[in-house]
Amino acid sequence: MIKRPINLHSSWLNHLKNEFDQDYMRSLSEYLRSEKSNGQIVYPSGECIFAALNTTPLDKVRVVILGQDPYHGPNQAHGLSFSVLKGIPTPPSLKNIYKELSADLGCVTPSHGYLMSWAEQGVLLLNSVLTVRQAAAASHQGKGWERFTDAIIQTINHHQRQVVFLLWGSYAQKKGQAIDRNRHLVLQAPHPSPLSAHRGFLGCQHFSQTNAYLQANGHVPIDWQIT
Repeated sequence: MIKRPINLHSSWLNHLKNEFDQDYMRSLSEYLRSEKSNGQIVYPSGECIFAALNTTPLDKVRVVILGQDPYHGPNQAHGLSFSVLKGIPTPPSLKNIYKELSADLGCVTPSHGYLMSWAEQGVLLLNSVLTVRQAAAASHQGKGWERFTDAIIQTINHHQRQVVFLLWGSYAQKKGQAIDRNRHLVLQAPHPSPLSAHRGFLGCQHFSQTNAYLQANGHVPIDWQIT
């Protein structure tokens, strides 16, 4: 199922192509095939698995928002972390992200959770695990995706400069431990989940800090307003 994808943006494929020849990726591909042959529904759909990379080429990455695994409900996951398609109710964590955006930058809370405009501006909306079984959160953790997304993070770490990494929650923070803090800005806060957002995510001002850093280094700030 996962072979060297001809539809993966060349900026990423140039650095990640060897990953698709590794044993762990072959095992992951076999696992995903077995899930489908056993009648399991897997999210997101195959053409959306690499949507974050295809929407945000390597040379355009200015910010990374690291999620954990895709939403596991019908019609939710479409390959961008925290994002859902228009017409799908905004998930609780994203509602808290919108609350912080309103408090931090005065953004108007949108009626949907479609974050494509962020991705198109250079915000890589990357999950650590790129697939999930329907109705089974974290069901594809430990199958190999983490190694692949570690390679993505290290590619950014080594080949880009002055990228802002937003690491929300202990899972993302552990995954981002190897990021070069002298080369990039790393901002950490509790996860925006309703279980933890009030422990420091709300009030973290990560969005204004991100834009201040980008501007200080000669980059265009992100327009965080979702319309």
